[in-house]
Amino acid sequence: MPATASAADQATLLEGLQQLQRISAIKLSHIGTPAETNRAVIDRTYTYSWLCVFESAAAEQEYQEHPIHDTFRQEYARYWEKVVIYDAVGPVVPAL
Repeated sequence: MPATASAADQATLLEGLQQLQRISAIKLSHIGTPAETNRAVIDRTYTYSWLCVFESAAAEQEYQEHPIHDTFRQEYARYWEKVVIYDAVGPVVPAL
């Protein structure tokens, strides 16, 4: 978020992220804030993290094209200076 962001701005962005969670293509989502860890490799320069898990590439594409996602990008963009996205795929790992 911009350095001038207020607590109200942060709350508004959080509301927008919570709206994204309504998109049915998302299998699992998590909104987080920086942990209180202090190591050289830890990036704590963000306000919120947004993690989504999708069942398939088709589900992720559905999310990308969903009207709620489009609205989020249009209406909430003023609340961020930088967005970092890590798209990843991986093997299904059985639960222990």
